[in-house]
Formats: sequence, C-alpha cells, structure tokens
Amino acid sequence: MACVVYGGSRGIGKAIASAFLQDGFRVAIVARNVQHLEDTISELHEFTHTEDQLLRFSCDITKEQDVIKTSEHIHHTVGAVSILVNSAGINQDSLLIKSKSTNIEDLIQTNLVGPMITCRTFLRGMMQRKDGCIINIGSIVGQRGNAGQTAYSASKAGLVGFTKSLAKEVKDRGIRVNLIAPGFIDTDMTKGIIKRQELEKAIPLGRFGMASEVADAALFLAKSCYITGHVLNVDGGLNLNI
Repeated sequence: MACVVYGGSRGIGKAIASAFLQDGFRVAIVARNVQHLEDTISELHEFTHTEDQLLRFSCDITKEQDVIKTSEHIHHTVGAVSILVNSAGINQDSLLIKSKSTNIEDLIQTNLVGPMITCRTFLRGMMQRKDGCIINIGSIVGQRGNAGQTAYSASKAGLVGFTKSLAKEVKDRGIRVNLIAPGFIDTDMTKGIIKRQELEKAIPLGRFGMASEVADAALFLAKSCYITGHVLNVDGGLNLNI
C-alpha cells in the first residue's frame, strides 16, 4: 500500500513518513528542499526492505503546475496511492498590522491552497478505486487563534473547514478525510519559541509533544476505517484551555 507525504523531509512530516515506512507501507516523500530530501532518504533507508519502498520527489507546493506534474510522476512511479498526507507548511509570526501582503499570500498558498491542490489531484485515482485516506496536518491555533499568528491561524482554520467539507463530498466514494491538529511539538519550527517554560505550564500534560506522537496519530487515522471528517487534537490537552 502506497502513502505520499508532502512536507515529509523534516519535522512532523518526516516522523510520519518514518512511521508509515516502519509499518510496511511504500512511502513517497515530497518536499521543496532537495538537500533535505536526500538527508531524510539516507536516514530512513535503514527501515526499508526493498529499494523501491522509499522514494523522493521534489515539488514546490505553492506552484500548481509543479504539484500536478509531480503527482503524475508519482502515479507513474509508485502506482495507486491509498494514503495522502499533507504536512507541508510554513509559519511567519507577525502582528497583522506589520504583516506584508506577500508573506500572507505565501502562508495561505502553502498551508491551505497547496493541500487543496494535492487533494484534488490524488482524489481522481481514489474515486475510481472507491478507496482512499487523506490526512491533513493543521494546528491547534486554527481552533483557538494566537496573537502574532493571524495569517497562520487563518490558514490552519481554513484547513479545518476544507477537511470537513471534502469529507462530505467524498463520503460515498469510500474515501476518508481527517485532520490532525498538533499543539506545541518539538521541531525546528518551535526551536525559537521564547518563554518555553511558561508555555509548558499551560499544557495540561506539562511538556511539548514529540513528532513521533503526531505520527502515531496519523497511523491510527490511516487504519481507522470508521473515522472521517474528524479533527484530532494532539496537543497534550492544550485544547482544554480554549
């Protein structure tokens, strides 16, 4: 069974690719940075059983034609894709009044429009087979908001609405669509967070999560055939403070 992970070369996406690979899936990692792709392939190679179990593809998710071309290449190389994971994302903290239009557009294009395009592209094959699973990676701030992250929060909130709407559109085609909303997870994106100890005190479980814990949730959703249109918070209980 084949799984495609956009944004699979770093952070949460990399952990998800690793989890699916170790569970026996054939995994295609898609990312923009070629060097990160090469590094990840080398690191995860130890979990492969065959040469073609782990593949890599370079793609800029903000460019529609690039996404379409890459998806076609994946179809020809990997074959039928049963699981699509949209983990590619960026964050640029800034108060709205200080935000540049180009930064806002880049956030929305990467975090929301990109996943919509990948879903539209891979849905064709899934609908023909009447089988498929889509997992979008959102964020807890898409539900609770956060000062200094207006554009980022908006993009992740939009992803929630998109996930639920798409789940309704494809419900009769045997396709499930869910979203994981991580809280504060130990990745490169959160390394520069100031006042970490104060944040940890606000998390009921008292710590930042690990990327592997989000990956566990993704694997769970991939195998849970009776769950669709769901937002699964992986945030140490932070949602309790909403």
